[in-house]
Amino acid sequence: MENLIYSLNATLPVFLTIVVGWLLRRQGMLTDEFVAVANRLNFQVTLPVMLFCDMVEMDLRSVFDLGFFLFCLAATTLCFFTIWGASHLFMKEKNLVGSFVQGSFRGSSAVLGTAFIQNIYGTAGMAPLVIMASAPLYNLFSVLVLTFEGQGLTGSAGQKMKKALGDIVTNPLILGIVAGAGFALSGIQMPQIVGKTLSNIAAMSTPLALVAIGAGFELRSARARLGPTLVGSFIKLVAQTAIFMPVAIVLGFRGQALIAILVLLGAPTTPSSYIMAQNMNNDGVLANSLVVCTTLFSSLTVTGWIFLLRALGVV
Repeated sequence: MENLIYSLNATLPVFLTIVVGWLLRRQGMLTDEFVAVANRLNFQVTLPVMLFCDMVEMDLRSVFDLGFFLFCLAATTLCFFTIWGASHLFMKEKNLVGSFVQGSFRGSSAVLGTAFIQNIYGTAGMAPLVIMASAPLYNLFSVLVLTFEGQGLTGSAGQKMKKALGDIVTNPLILGIVAGAGFALSGIQMPQIVGKTLSNIAAMSTPLALVAIGAGFELRSARARLGPTLVGSFIKLVAQTAIFMPVAIVLGFRGQALIAILVLLGAPTTPSSYIMAQNMNNDGVLANSLVVCTTLFSSLTVTGWIFLLRALGVV
């Protein structure tokens, strides 16, 4: 019972906040414009500031774990190419491959993942390391698969890959982490006024993001591509974690590192995957269905994984 309560305390507040956003949207208090503005504010301002602040507060020389970082890189890469290859072998509707692959491997580590770690440990902890390892690959691999699997795309693959690299370099989350790491390593003391101001901005990021996810949640879209949606959701929420979590445990990862790896492997599909799929002539309906379905069922799967890890005594 203690392990179950621990697991529910870690996940339920996150999803209840999402439900609040959904209810406020149903009541007409929140609108599509709110969701769009909130997502843009989070992506460009509050999340980068939060990650900057967390990096500044970390003792990078003692916290940075090269083995953990390399594990995240390897797991993300193996998941992506395995899913892409299997999709070509088994999916009959080839026009769905791009959206299916992106939705099956690309998790919301920056928003929901950070929320889970914050809820358990009080800080973002190792979430910045997860984002440093996964975010560049998420963007690069997503553009790669959407470029080659998109329908009626214009421009050469080289041009699109060049744009993808530019997007990675200018990604606000990456810039926030890099800036924070540089400031932390510099040894410069941040003025208290500046620090408190940034902390106030950072404090908005997680609750605002969760409310926006709930406000933009549309269950009916998941019915449009039911088969691929269920398979992709199983891969995202269950299969990847079931394969790589035992490897992580054998390699000696424990505690917060395992929760961070769970975030990498088992967090629901990021909402930005829909935007990318839609704008790159891939199937937007399937992309949105995967976001909706994985967000809905992750309340069960993430709770279950945390319960299992807690029962095994590794977190």
